[in-house]
Amino acid sequence: MSEAYVHVPAPTLGAFVIEVCVAAGATEVDGRTVADHLVTANLYGHDSHGVGMLPKYVDSIASGQLDPKAHAEIRADGAILSIDGRRGFGQVVAREGIAAGIARARSEGLALAALRNAFHIGRIGTYGEQCAAEGLVSLHFVNVVGHPPLVAPFRGSDARFSTNPFCCAIPLGPGKPPFLLDFATSVVAMGKVRVAKNKGEVMDEGLLLDHQGQPTRDPGVMFPEIRGALVAMGLHKGYGLALACELLAGAVAGGRTVQPGTPRGLGIINNMLSIIVDPQRLVPDSFLQSEIQAMIDYAKASPPADPDLPVLVPGEPERERMAERMRTGVPIDLATWDELRGAAHSLGVLLPEVQAAPRVGSAAVARGGA
Repeated sequence: MSEAYVHVPAPTLGAFVIEVCVAAGATEVDGRTVADHLVTANLYGHDSHGVGMLPKYVDSIASGQLDPKAHAEIRADGAILSIDGRRGFGQVVAREGIAAGIARARSEGLALAALRNAFHIGRIGTYGEQCAAEGLVSLHFVNVVGHPPLVAPFRGSDARFSTNPFCCAIPLGPGKPPFLLDFATSVVAMGKVRVAKNKGEVMDEGLLLDHQGQPTRDPGVMFPEIRGALVAMGLHKGYGLALACELLAGAVAGGRTVQPGTPRGLGIINNMLSIIVDPQRLVPDSFLQSEIQAMIDYAKASPPADPDLPVLVPGEPERERMAERMRTGVPIDLATWDELRGAAHSLGVLLPEVQAAPRVGSAAVARGGA
């Protein structure tokens, strides 16, 4: 199969996203926050959470589901913060809420930040990185409401909750990238299913159920009106963690769970319960750094089962992809590129003109504009 794609330099892609966000009603500062988040997700290889989300954002602004001018409303009571995202750009309001949590963790040693009612906050690792950059440890539990569920429970055959991400970030010391564990509790993120559908690819076994609860490799089952379901990772363990995220972010944080009593048809609404800790209140910094590094070194020293695949720690694969994509540009399949063209055209914005390269056959030019 011939899969055509474009390679777009990250700065070019970022400037395009900013222009679209501003045309849709955001300030340039907020547009840059959204652009930095989406493009970084692409650079890390998480295309499911990258610029391919932009057409959804544009549609949601037009329908009133997303307010491009909204900012977080934050109330604090000691170490506890309650944050209303007011259906603003999730990348903006979540960063504002986490910034407030960081300040509170600095003063109190610990903060609990409960974010609710934020439009799609994207790659959760962003907020772990935000905390780790300040020398703080963080845990993040996320659920998704506003649209029908996507993921089947263990032993179930239809969708009852969403992809419900979990993230843990631990700083490793000045000048070092953090330990960053960030994953959806489904075997695969919904955005990756969208990417596979746009590329015309089938998916691996064990990821999807059709609308009758039968295993399938067809990503298209997640897009008709009567849709199938994603499968929870790790059998009962992944299902249990997904349900914990649902209860912590949805019930404890006050954002509501995906059960039928919660309104749907509101787009992608995220709630996130974040625990932010200043580890220096617990142990000396010298002990923390040396102990963490010793454990990481010990884990990575395990002889690899495949000599070509050394042991890595969470965060390393993303940094490898970023280095490659900074050199070669961000690859975007032509179906997603066309979706971006349509969203931009609706706002009077032109796509940048870049070179399209099919895997087989001759190169073609993917042009910007209408």
